[in-house]
Amino acid sequence: MMNSRVNYLNAKRFTGDLALEHIIPHNVCFYLIPPVVDLTIEEFEKLALERLKMLRLLEQVTAKHPKVSSDAWREAVLAEVNHAGLRTFAKLSRGNAHDDGCKVARRKDYLSHFILRFAYCRSEELRRWFVAREMELFKLKFGGLTMRDVKDFLEVYELDYKPLSDEEKAEISEQLCASTANQTRLKVETNDFYAVHFTEVLNLVRDRKCFLKGGTAYISPEHFAHVIGKKHQQLIEDGLKGHLRLLPTLEIDERFSMLLKSIHTSYTGKNYAVAKTGNVPVESLDQLSKKSFALCMRNVHDTLRATHHLKHVGRMQYTLFLKAIGVTMEDALRFWREELTRGKVPIEKFEKEYAYAIRHNYGKEGSRINYSPFSCMKVITTPIGPGETHGCPFKNLDASSLKMKLTGYGLSAIDADDVAGYAAKGHYQIACSKYFEVSHETKLDEGINHPNQYFELSQLTMEGKEGKPRQSHASGNQSGRWNHSQYNSQGTQDSYQADSSTLHGGADDDQELWEIMESKEKEGDVTMREDTAPLSDTATAGKKQLTPKQATQEWEDDDFDLLEFNE
Repeated sequence: MMNSRVNYLNAKRFTGDLALEHIIPHNVCFYLIPPVVDLTIEEFEKLALERLKMLRLLEQVTAKHPKVSSDAWREAVLAEVNHAGLRTFAKLSRGNAHDDGCKVARRKDYLSHFILRFAYCRSEELRRWFVAREMELFKLKFGGLTMRDVKDFLEVYELDYKPLSDEEKAEISEQLCASTANQTRLKVETNDFYAVHFTEVLNLVRDRKCFLKGGTAYISPEHFAHVIGKKHQQLIEDGLKGHLRLLPTLEIDERFSMLLKSIHTSYTGKNYAVAKTGNVPVESLDQLSKKSFALCMRNVHDTLRATHHLKHVGRMQYTLFLKAIGVTMEDALRFWREELTRGKVPIEKFEKEYAYAIRHNYGKEGSRINYSPFSCMKVITTPIGPGETHGCPFKNLDASSLKMKLTGYGLSAIDADDVAGYAAKGHYQIACSKYFEVSHETKLDEGINHPNQYFELSQLTMEGKEGKPRQSHASGNQSGRWNHSQYNSQGTQDSYQADSSTLHGGADDDQELWEIMESKEKEGDVTMREDTAPLSDTATAGKKQLTPKQATQEWEDDDFDLLEFNE
């Protein structure tokens, strides 16, 4: 099929970007040959995070529009791509072209794909997620091709498929109209149809959705994209296995090892590391938590108010969130002092130990790191233990407990079932977005990726500012939308800010803070253990006990149907 092209490229000794022009002569490409180019660590990371942002966008849109390749799905994806400023993928989705802009976009697309292969080859779970998202991206790009573009693609990769000639279509036009859904005689005459062996489209043969004659199936352009997609999927799956074998060699360099391991949980939205000027008094937190806190932060806040105690990770998660919404360090110290001393923490112990950790969170002690608040991915992936209430409730609560909590927070039984349904399938951020929509009685077309993003969107919605969430994709004016990751005129500036605790060695800084907090708490653990019983009856009721096997997200078959595309 494509062997002659591979052999030709291997025989030629191309270097750097010259090689890429020969490897990727089309906007839609098979990722056949790993590129040999020089990249800085910064370029490596930037390319990875840009593609990761695109793949996450596809996941969110597909959760709302499950019929991939439908007009509604494609329109929704392109609207979000344009809003997010993902120019590379927007250009590649408009058909094939050969201008300089397309060549730059092809280069970024090709390099970023192979970078993420190294990040997503290490486990079956990650491989399945990556393949599912890459196939959605392929469908987006292939769906933008004209009939001439498709012919060029087949010629480039030497695929033995040709559209039927006008004479061949005329002979079987009646059968094509009768066997293919939504096809009129005019569509049959104007669209390309392809002849393939029936074994390549067994699902169509089974469902009687194509004309079959003499072992040959005659299929529409939409179904032909499915045939090409299966070949593309097999190439990616085989490539991931090859990358897995190479991974130990690459991870000898600790810089790459840390970066690749943290990519999947990296945050790709607005940078909340810089706190707002203090404008949120702690006296307003109770009221704000009821309307403007994401469920994870409201759960932590309510637990703190009820028990006057949080474990160290919960305190860190909540303190960094409060810092980012605008609570000053002085107010935060006062807030935590009042709450914790109502429990079992003496004032002397608080001033000596807990206050230090709070000042550390604000970057005023120790290494004086400006810690980022936890993003959704970090909240979701941070492990929880007995008596702990941090983390994502959509992940950590079982279905009945989650529904009970949601109805207790004012959602109707129907809305609670809807939100819990997304959570049950592993779509935790989609569930959070749905929770926002129900709570605020508005449509939110962009996904929730950060608890502080949730807070700001809530405030903008309630205040009725021009920056409130967009109501419809139909509007051409995007200046009124809340923009949490946008290109500027020079490029991507700070669009792909990762948590300071996940990239560039920041994990060591994060670990420093965690170790400080853990050591300070060990002395009080024995005393506090008696207080965990009422906690388990209230805030942590129904929380799943995760075994090592359960700790890894199980993927639903209906989420990632890799072998059968939605038709």
